[in-house]
Amino acid sequence: MSAATTTAAPGPGGATSRLGWALADSWTMTRRELAHWARQPVAVLVNLVFPVMLLLMFTYLVGGGRGVPGDPTEYLVPGMLALTMAFGLEATMLAVTQDLGKGVIDRFRSMPMVPGAVLVGRSAADMLQSVVSLAVMTGVGYAVGWRWHNGAAAALGAVGLLLLLRFAMLWVGIHLAMVAGRPEMVTAVQILVWPVGFLSNVFATPASMPGWLGAVVEWNPMSATATAVRELFGNPGGATGSWAAEHAELLAVLWPVAIIAVFFPLAVGKFTRLSR
Repeated sequence: MSAATTTAAPGPGGATSRLGWALADSWTMTRRELAHWARQPVAVLVNLVFPVMLLLMFTYLVGGGRGVPGDPTEYLVPGMLALTMAFGLEATMLAVTQDLGKGVIDRFRSMPMVPGAVLVGRSAADMLQSVVSLAVMTGVGYAVGWRWHNGAAAALGAVGLLLLLRFAMLWVGIHLAMVAGRPEMVTAVQILVWPVGFLSNVFATPASMPGWLGAVVEWNPMSATATAVRELFGNPGGATGSWAAEHAELLAVLWPVAIIAVFFPLAVGKFTRLSR
Protein backbone atom coordinates (compact mmCIF):
# COMPACT_ATOMS: atom_id res chain seq x y z
CA MET A 1 0.00 0.00 0.00
CA SER A 2 1.35 3.40 -0.93
CA ALA A 3 1.83 5.93 1.80
CA ALA A 4 -1.21 8.10 2.37
CA THR A 5 -0.26 11.03 4.50
CA THR A 6 -2.79 12.90 6.57
CA THR A 7 -2.64 15.99 8.68
CA ALA A 8 -4.21 16.84 11.97
CA ALA A 9 -7.91 16.32 12.40
CA PRO A 10 -10.11 19.23 11.36
CA GLY A 11 -11.15 21.64 14.03
CA PRO A 12 -14.64 22.97 14.62
CA GLY A 13 -14.39 25.32 11.62
CA GLY A 14 -17.21 26.24 9.30
CA ALA A 15 -18.69 24.31 6.43
CA THR A 16 -16.06 25.63 4.03
CA SER A 17 -13.15 24.27 6.07
CA ARG A 18 -14.90 20.91 6.52
CA LEU A 19 -15.50 20.69 2.76
CA GLY A 20 -11.86 21.53 2.10
CA TRP A 21 -10.78 18.83 4.54
CA ALA A 22 -13.05 16.29 2.87
CA LEU A 23 -11.69 17.17 -0.58
CA ALA A 24 -8.10 16.95 0.65
CA ASP A 25 -8.65 13.51 2.20
CA SER A 26 -10.49 12.29 -0.90
CA TRP A 27 -7.66 13.48 -3.14
CA THR A 28 -5.13 11.67 -0.93
CA MET A 29 -7.09 8.45 -1.36
CA THR A 30 -7.41 9.08 -5.11
CA ARG A 31 -3.63 9.41 -5.41
CA ARG A 32 -3.28 6.17 -3.48
CA GLU A 33 -5.47 4.37 -6.00
CA LEU A 34 -3.69 5.95 -8.98
CA ALA A 35 -0.35 4.77 -7.56
CA HIS A 36 -1.66 1.22 -7.80
CA TRP A 37 -1.96 1.62 -11.59
CA ALA A 38 1.81 1.92 -11.94
CA ARG A 39 2.30 -1.27 -9.91
CA GLN A 40 -0.46 -3.23 -11.67
CA PRO A 41 -0.18 -2.28 -15.37
CA VAL A 42 -1.43 -5.67 -16.56
CA ALA A 43 -4.75 -5.29 -14.75
CA VAL A 44 -5.20 -1.79 -16.17
CA LEU A 45 -4.38 -3.06 -19.67
CA VAL A 46 -6.86 -5.94 -19.40
CA ASN A 47 -9.64 -3.53 -18.41
CA LEU A 48 -8.88 -1.45 -21.49
CA VAL A 49 -8.47 -4.34 -23.95
CA PHE A 50 -11.49 -6.45 -22.97
CA PRO A 51 -14.21 -4.07 -24.30
CA VAL A 52 -12.12 -3.50 -27.43
CA MET A 53 -12.10 -7.26 -28.04
CA LEU A 54 -15.89 -7.36 -27.60
CA LEU A 55 -16.37 -4.51 -30.06
CA LEU A 56 -14.17 -6.15 -32.70
CA MET A 57 -15.84 -9.53 -32.17
CA PHE A 58 -19.36 -8.17 -32.57
CA THR A 59 -18.31 -5.99 -35.50
CA TYR A 60 -16.58 -8.65 -37.57
CA LEU A 61 -17.72 -12.02 -36.22
CA VAL A 62 -21.11 -11.96 -34.49
CA GLY A 63 -22.68 -9.13 -36.45
CA GLY A 64 -24.16 -6.75 -33.91
CA GLY A 65 -26.45 -4.03 -35.24
CA ARG A 66 -27.70 -6.07 -38.18
CA GLY A 67 -31.13 -5.03 -39.48
CA VAL A 68 -30.63 -1.36 -38.60
CA PRO A 69 -30.85 1.07 -41.55
CA GLY A 70 -27.44 2.31 -42.63
CA ASP A 71 -24.06 1.20 -41.35
CA PRO A 72 -24.56 -1.32 -38.50
CA THR A 73 -21.29 -0.14 -36.97
CA GLU A 74 -22.91 3.20 -36.17
CA TYR A 75 -25.56 1.37 -34.16
CA LEU A 76 -23.14 -1.00 -32.48
CA VAL A 77 -20.37 1.36 -31.31
CA PRO A 78 -22.55 3.67 -29.15
CA GLY A 79 -24.10 0.59 -27.59
CA MET A 80 -20.67 -0.83 -26.84
CA LEU A 81 -19.65 2.46 -25.25
CA ALA A 82 -22.63 2.12 -22.91
CA LEU A 83 -21.81 -1.53 -22.20
CA THR A 84 -18.21 -0.59 -21.38
CA MET A 85 -19.52 1.59 -18.56
CA ALA A 86 -20.85 -1.55 -16.84
CA PHE A 87 -17.75 -3.69 -17.33
CA GLY A 88 -14.55 -3.45 -15.32
CA LEU A 89 -16.35 -2.99 -12.01
CA GLU A 90 -14.67 -6.11 -10.67
CA ALA A 91 -11.37 -4.19 -10.33
CA THR A 92 -13.04 -1.69 -8.01
CA MET A 93 -14.89 -4.43 -6.16
CA LEU A 94 -11.69 -6.42 -5.66
CA ALA A 95 -9.85 -3.35 -4.38
CA VAL A 96 -12.58 -2.67 -1.82
CA THR A 97 -12.76 -6.28 -0.61
CA GLN A 98 -8.96 -6.54 -0.42
CA ASP A 99 -8.78 -3.39 1.69
CA LEU A 100 -11.40 -4.88 3.98
CA GLY A 101 -9.65 -8.25 4.21
CA LYS A 102 -6.16 -6.84 4.82
CA GLY A 103 -7.25 -4.45 7.54
CA VAL A 104 -6.45 -1.35 5.49
CA ILE A 105 -9.81 0.13 6.41
CA ASP A 106 -8.99 -0.32 10.10
CA ARG A 107 -5.71 1.52 9.59
CA PHE A 108 -7.42 4.42 7.88
CA ARG A 109 -10.02 4.46 10.64
CA SER A 110 -7.27 5.18 13.17
CA MET A 111 -6.17 8.25 11.20
CA PRO A 112 -7.72 11.74 11.40
CA MET A 113 -9.57 11.25 8.13
CA VAL A 114 -13.01 12.25 6.91
CA PRO A 115 -15.28 9.14 6.90
CA GLY A 116 -15.97 7.95 3.38
CA ALA A 117 -12.83 9.51 1.82
CA VAL A 118 -11.61 6.00 0.98
CA LEU A 119 -14.73 5.33 -1.09
CA VAL A 120 -14.65 8.73 -2.78
CA GLY A 121 -10.99 8.23 -3.69
CA ARG A 122 -11.71 4.79 -5.06
CA SER A 123 -14.62 6.10 -7.15
CA ALA A 124 -12.61 9.07 -8.46
CA ALA A 125 -9.79 6.79 -9.65
CA ASP A 126 -12.33 4.51 -11.31
CA MET A 127 -13.92 7.44 -13.12
CA LEU A 128 -10.53 8.57 -14.41
CA GLN A 129 -9.91 5.10 -15.78
CA SER A 130 -13.38 5.16 -17.36
CA VAL A 131 -12.46 8.36 -19.21
CA VAL A 132 -9.35 6.62 -20.58
CA SER A 133 -11.44 3.58 -21.55
CA LEU A 134 -13.95 5.76 -23.40
CA ALA A 135 -11.11 7.47 -25.26
CA VAL A 136 -9.65 4.11 -26.32
CA MET A 137 -13.04 2.75 -27.39
CA THR A 138 -13.82 5.92 -29.35
CA GLY A 139 -10.51 5.59 -31.19
CA VAL A 140 -11.19 1.93 -32.02
CA GLY A 141 -14.71 2.87 -33.13
CA TYR A 142 -13.25 5.39 -35.55
CA ALA A 143 -10.87 2.74 -36.82
CA VAL A 144 -13.74 0.38 -37.70
CA GLY A 145 -15.74 3.11 -39.46
CA TRP A 146 -17.96 4.67 -36.79
CA ARG A 147 -18.53 8.45 -36.88
CA TRP A 148 -20.60 10.98 -34.95
CA HIS A 149 -22.56 13.57 -36.93
CA ASN A 150 -24.04 16.14 -34.54
CA GLY A 151 -21.04 18.22 -33.55
CA ALA A 152 -18.78 18.48 -30.52
CA ALA A 153 -21.40 19.77 -28.05
CA ALA A 154 -23.72 16.81 -28.63
CA ALA A 155 -20.77 14.40 -28.47
CA LEU A 156 -19.70 15.83 -25.11
CA GLY A 157 -23.29 15.46 -23.90
CA ALA A 158 -23.19 11.79 -24.91
CA VAL A 159 -19.91 11.30 -23.04
CA GLY A 160 -21.47 12.94 -19.99
CA LEU A 161 -24.39 10.49 -20.06
CA LEU A 162 -21.98 7.56 -20.40
CA LEU A 163 -19.94 8.70 -17.40
CA LEU A 164 -23.10 9.30 -15.40
CA LEU A 165 -24.10 5.68 -16.03
CA ARG A 166 -20.63 4.56 -14.98
CA PHE A 167 -20.80 6.57 -11.78
CA ALA A 168 -24.13 4.95 -10.92
CA MET A 169 -22.88 1.43 -11.68
CA LEU A 170 -19.76 2.15 -9.66
CA TRP A 171 -21.71 2.75 -6.45
CA VAL A 172 -23.68 -0.43 -7.04
CA GLY A 173 -20.35 -2.26 -7.30
CA ILE A 174 -18.89 -0.63 -4.18
CA HIS A 175 -21.95 -1.51 -2.13
CA LEU A 176 -22.03 -5.11 -3.38
CA ALA A 177 -18.29 -5.44 -2.68
CA MET A 178 -18.78 -4.45 0.95
CA VAL A 179 -21.73 -6.82 1.23
CA ALA A 180 -19.67 -9.64 -0.32
CA GLY A 181 -16.78 -8.84 2.00
CA ARG A 182 -14.27 -11.26 0.43
CA PRO A 183 -12.44 -11.15 -2.92
CA GLU A 184 -13.53 -14.68 -3.81
CA MET A 185 -17.16 -13.57 -3.67
CA VAL A 186 -16.62 -10.84 -6.27
CA THR A 187 -16.68 -13.35 -9.13
CA ALA A 188 -20.14 -14.50 -8.11
CA VAL A 189 -21.40 -10.92 -7.77
CA GLN A 190 -19.93 -9.64 -11.04
CA ILE A 191 -21.84 -12.30 -12.98
CA LEU A 192 -24.90 -10.14 -12.32
CA VAL A 193 -23.47 -7.52 -14.69
CA TRP A 194 -23.80 -9.76 -17.72
CA PRO A 195 -27.61 -10.15 -17.74
CA VAL A 196 -28.02 -6.39 -17.30
CA GLY A 197 -25.58 -5.72 -20.12
CA PHE A 198 -26.90 -8.18 -22.65
CA LEU A 199 -30.59 -7.73 -21.81
CA SER A 200 -30.41 -4.37 -23.56
CA ASN A 201 -30.44 -2.80 -27.01
CA VAL A 202 -26.64 -2.69 -27.20
CA PHE A 203 -26.41 -5.31 -29.93
CA ALA A 204 -29.91 -5.55 -31.38
CA THR A 205 -33.04 -3.41 -31.60
CA PRO A 206 -36.02 -4.23 -29.36
CA ALA A 207 -38.14 -4.40 -32.52
CA SER A 208 -36.22 -7.53 -33.56
CA MET A 209 -37.15 -9.29 -30.28
CA PRO A 210 -40.37 -10.91 -29.04
CA GLY A 211 -42.80 -8.24 -27.87
CA TRP A 212 -42.52 -8.90 -24.13
CA LEU A 213 -38.73 -9.12 -24.27
CA GLY A 214 -38.43 -5.95 -26.33
CA ALA A 215 -40.52 -4.09 -23.74
CA VAL A 216 -38.24 -5.26 -20.93
CA VAL A 217 -35.14 -4.34 -22.92
CA GLU A 218 -36.38 -0.81 -23.63
CA TRP A 219 -36.68 -0.05 -19.92
CA ASN A 220 -33.19 -1.27 -19.10
CA PRO A 221 -31.10 1.69 -17.83
CA MET A 222 -28.32 0.69 -20.22
CA SER A 223 -30.76 0.73 -23.14
CA ALA A 224 -31.81 4.26 -22.22
CA THR A 225 -28.20 5.44 -22.22
CA ALA A 226 -27.37 3.58 -25.44
CA THR A 227 -30.40 5.07 -27.24
CA ALA A 228 -29.67 8.55 -25.90
CA VAL A 229 -26.04 8.56 -26.99
CA ARG A 230 -27.03 7.26 -30.43
CA GLU A 231 -29.36 10.23 -30.76
CA LEU A 232 -26.70 12.66 -29.59
CA PHE A 233 -24.08 11.17 -31.90
CA GLY A 234 -26.54 11.23 -34.80
CA ASN A 235 -26.35 7.46 -35.27
CA PRO A 236 -29.30 5.20 -36.18
CA GLY A 237 -31.18 4.21 -33.07
CA GLY A 238 -33.67 1.62 -34.24
CA ALA A 239 -36.46 3.64 -32.60
CA THR A 240 -39.65 1.70 -31.87
CA GLY A 241 -41.92 4.65 -31.12
CA SER A 242 -42.42 3.59 -27.50
CA TRP A 243 -42.41 6.10 -24.63
CA ALA A 244 -39.06 4.78 -23.38
CA ALA A 245 -37.46 5.18 -26.80
CA GLU A 246 -38.94 8.64 -27.37
CA HIS A 247 -37.71 9.87 -23.95
CA ALA A 248 -34.38 8.06 -23.88
CA GLU A 249 -32.36 11.15 -22.96
CA LEU A 250 -34.61 11.84 -19.98
CA LEU A 251 -34.38 8.21 -18.83
CA ALA A 252 -30.61 8.25 -19.36
CA VAL A 253 -30.47 10.89 -16.64
CA LEU A 254 -33.24 9.66 -14.35
CA TRP A 255 -32.11 6.02 -14.18
CA PRO A 256 -28.52 6.73 -13.04
CA VAL A 257 -29.68 9.45 -10.63
CA ALA A 258 -32.16 7.01 -9.08
CA ILE A 259 -29.50 4.30 -8.81
CA ILE A 260 -27.07 6.73 -7.17
CA ALA A 261 -29.78 7.93 -4.80
CA VAL A 262 -30.28 4.34 -3.62
CA PHE A 263 -26.79 2.86 -3.62
CA PHE A 264 -24.64 5.84 -2.61
CA PRO A 265 -26.22 6.13 0.86
CA LEU A 266 -26.29 2.33 1.15
CA ALA A 267 -22.55 2.15 0.40
CA VAL A 268 -21.65 5.01 2.73
CA GLY A 269 -23.87 3.60 5.48
CA LYS A 270 -22.32 0.15 5.11
CA PHE A 271 -18.82 1.65 5.20
CA THR A 272 -19.67 3.68 8.31
CA ARG A 273 -20.90 0.58 10.10
CA LEU A 274 -17.75 -1.33 9.09
CA SER A 275 -15.59 1.50 10.41
CA ARG A 276 -17.02 1.50 13.91
